[in-house]
Amino acid sequence: MARRCGITGKGVLTGNNVSHANNKTRRRYLPNLQDASFYSEILNAPVRMRLSVNGIRTVEHNGGLDAFLLGTPDRRLPAEALVLKRRLERAQEKKAA
Repeated sequence: MARRCGITGKGVLTGNNVSHANNKTRRRYLPNLQDASFYSEILNAPVRMRLSVNGIRTVEHNGGLDAFLLGTPDRRLPAEALVLKRRLERAQEKKAA
Protein backbone atom coordinates (compact mmCIF):
# COMPACT_ATOMS: atom_id res chain seq x y z
CA MET A 1 0.00 0.00 0.00
CA ALA A 2 1.43 3.36 -0.99
CA ARG A 3 1.96 5.95 1.72
CA ARG A 4 0.18 8.63 -0.26
CA CYS A 5 -3.02 10.58 0.40
CA GLY A 6 -5.85 9.79 -2.03
CA ILE A 7 -7.04 13.41 -2.15
CA THR A 8 -4.08 15.74 -1.70
CA GLY A 9 -1.37 13.46 -3.06
CA LYS A 10 0.89 14.08 -0.04
CA GLY A 11 3.55 11.40 0.27
CA VAL A 12 6.74 10.49 2.09
CA LEU A 13 9.45 13.14 2.38
CA THR A 14 13.10 12.51 3.26
CA GLY A 15 15.62 14.43 5.32
CA ASN A 16 18.30 14.05 7.95
CA ASN A 17 18.41 13.37 11.66
CA VAL A 18 21.10 15.74 12.91
CA SER A 19 22.71 14.87 16.24
CA HIS A 20 24.30 17.26 18.72
CA ALA A 21 27.67 16.22 17.23
CA ASN A 22 26.30 17.19 13.78
CA ASN A 23 26.21 13.55 12.57
CA LYS A 24 23.65 13.19 9.81
CA THR A 25 21.61 10.05 9.17
CA ARG A 26 18.82 9.74 6.63
CA ARG A 27 15.24 9.56 7.82
CA ARG A 28 11.71 9.54 6.38
CA TYR A 29 8.90 11.93 7.22
CA LEU A 30 5.65 9.97 6.85
CA PRO A 31 2.32 11.69 6.18
CA ASN A 32 -0.39 11.39 8.84
CA LEU A 33 -2.57 8.88 6.96
CA GLN A 34 -5.87 7.64 8.36
CA ASP A 35 -8.47 5.20 7.05
CA ALA A 36 -11.51 7.42 6.50
CA SER A 37 -15.03 6.54 5.44
CA PHE A 38 -17.25 9.15 3.77
CA TYR A 39 -20.87 8.68 2.83
CA SER A 40 -21.57 9.46 -0.83
CA GLU A 41 -25.13 10.67 -1.39
CA ILE A 42 -24.87 10.13 -5.14
CA LEU A 43 -23.74 6.50 -4.78
CA ASN A 44 -25.86 5.91 -1.64
CA ALA A 45 -22.93 4.05 -0.12
CA PRO A 46 -19.96 4.70 2.16
CA VAL A 47 -16.62 5.18 0.40
CA ARG A 48 -13.44 4.17 2.24
CA MET A 49 -10.21 5.95 1.44
CA ARG A 50 -6.77 6.33 2.99
CA LEU A 51 -6.35 10.08 3.48
CA SER A 52 -4.07 12.45 5.30
CA VAL A 53 -5.69 14.43 8.09
CA ASN A 54 -5.24 17.53 5.94
CA GLY A 55 -7.16 15.75 3.15
CA ILE A 56 -10.00 14.84 5.53
CA ARG A 57 -10.28 18.45 6.66
CA THR A 58 -10.29 19.64 3.04
CA VAL A 59 -13.15 17.28 2.12
CA GLU A 60 -15.21 18.31 5.15
CA HIS A 61 -14.55 22.01 4.50
CA ASN A 62 -15.84 21.68 0.93
CA GLY A 63 -19.16 20.12 1.90
CA GLY A 64 -18.48 16.39 1.75
CA LEU A 65 -16.92 13.93 -0.64
CA ASP A 66 -19.35 14.40 -3.54
CA ALA A 67 -19.16 18.20 -3.51
CA PHE A 68 -15.37 18.18 -3.18
CA LEU A 69 -14.71 15.76 -6.04
CA LEU A 70 -17.23 17.27 -8.45
CA GLY A 71 -16.02 20.80 -7.72
CA THR A 72 -12.29 20.11 -8.10
CA PRO A 73 -10.62 20.19 -11.54
CA ASP A 74 -9.23 16.86 -12.79
CA ARG A 75 -5.66 18.15 -12.98
CA ARG A 76 -5.62 18.74 -9.19
CA LEU A 77 -6.74 15.21 -8.24
CA PRO A 78 -4.58 12.09 -7.94
CA ALA A 79 -5.47 8.92 -9.87
CA GLU A 80 -7.44 7.29 -7.02
CA ALA A 81 -9.66 10.36 -6.65
CA LEU A 82 -10.17 10.62 -10.44
CA VAL A 83 -11.51 7.05 -10.57
CA LEU A 84 -14.00 7.87 -7.82
CA LYS A 85 -14.96 11.14 -9.54
CA ARG A 86 -15.76 9.25 -12.76
CA ARG A 87 -17.98 6.81 -10.76
CA LEU A 88 -19.82 9.76 -9.24
CA GLU A 89 -20.34 11.42 -12.62
CA ARG A 90 -21.67 8.19 -14.16
CA ALA A 91 -24.04 7.61 -11.25
CA GLN A 92 -25.24 11.24 -11.46
CA GLU A 93 -25.96 10.89 -15.20
CA LYS A 94 -27.81 7.61 -14.57
CA LYS A 95 -30.04 9.28 -11.95
CA ALA A 96 -30.75 12.24 -14.25
CA ALA A 97 -31.76 9.97 -17.16
